[in-house]
Amino acid sequence: MLHKFARYVAASTVLLILAGSFVTSTDSGLSVPDWPTTYGWNMFTFPPSKWVGGIFYEHGHRLIASTVGFLTIILAAWIWFADSRRWLRWFGVGALVSVVAQGILGGLTVLYFLPAPVSTAHAGLAEIFFCMTVAIALFTSPGWIEGYGDAGVEDRTLRRAATTLTVVIFTQILVGATMRHTGAGLAIPDFPWMFGHVIPDHWSAAIAVHFAHRLGALIVIAMVFGTSLYVWRRHQDRPELARPATLIMFLVIVQVTLGALTVISRRDPLVNSLHVVVGALVLTTSLLLTLRSWRVRFAAQRQEPQSSENTQSDKHVVSAASARSAVKRGEVRA
Repeated sequence: MLHKFARYVAASTVLLILAGSFVTSTDSGLSVPDWPTTYGWNMFTFPPSKWVGGIFYEHGHRLIASTVGFLTIILAAWIWFADSRRWLRWFGVGALVSVVAQGILGGLTVLYFLPAPVSTAHAGLAEIFFCMTVAIALFTSPGWIEGYGDAGVEDRTLRRAATTLTVVIFTQILVGATMRHTGAGLAIPDFPWMFGHVIPDHWSAAIAVHFAHRLGALIVIAMVFGTSLYVWRRHQDRPELARPATLIMFLVIVQVTLGALTVISRRDPLVNSLHVVVGALVLTTSLLLTLRSWRVRFAAQRQEPQSSENTQSDKHVVSAASARSAVKRGEVRA
């Protein structure tokens, strides 16, 4: 049940990210100018009849965020009382702290009229929180607990490649968030060219950010395909690795298509919002592959203390046996 609930919280976070991306895509961030109230009303009593225009997106985003926060409280408490793994208990607490911080950043974004650094941090922390919910769902799954049927895959190259890929994808998302919140989404208005050239023929801060995002996309594509091909060649018989490796290739193709359509459609709100959500799914799929590649190391770390304890226990058993033997020899001599 805990695993199912963790999956539900992760799925709810996808909806939260979609709602937040619609707020930015429709420029509704200040449609509700106060926080934590909504036009002076308690957030939960604001009349639905007043949910019009951008208020619908901003107020809806706040309600979904509050719901996810409440679910996270339940999840953290459930883990604390139901799971014996101490590190996972504190990880659940960390997820709760991150969602609270996320809510505060969201409020500051409104109160300080959408400052780009705060808005970008708000977007970045949303991705971190989503990753934490997905990780909790993985850590509570039967496959993870049982070690996927054996000791796992010991592949240092895969661990390095997957970990690097996850870090690069997260960096790319931060660049994308900076582009969105600094108004640089159409700084380069054509695609696949850039002002009719392979490289922009003139520059500004907005153009540089946009160009960095496109360049980052090429790097991510190359790394995703390289990592996935490596998994298929070396570990195609391991479904816990082959499935995310296949899924991430599909997702990155969809993501690049949505990115192109975002420019071509002049930042259509639906296309732009889906671009954000699929980017988050690419990140968490890479995270799943990364964590599963490290599963064997988790097992080794858990076994080392047990081995030490077993060794000490064996020593005590041997000492006790030696003492009994010495006593018997003394009785025979007597």
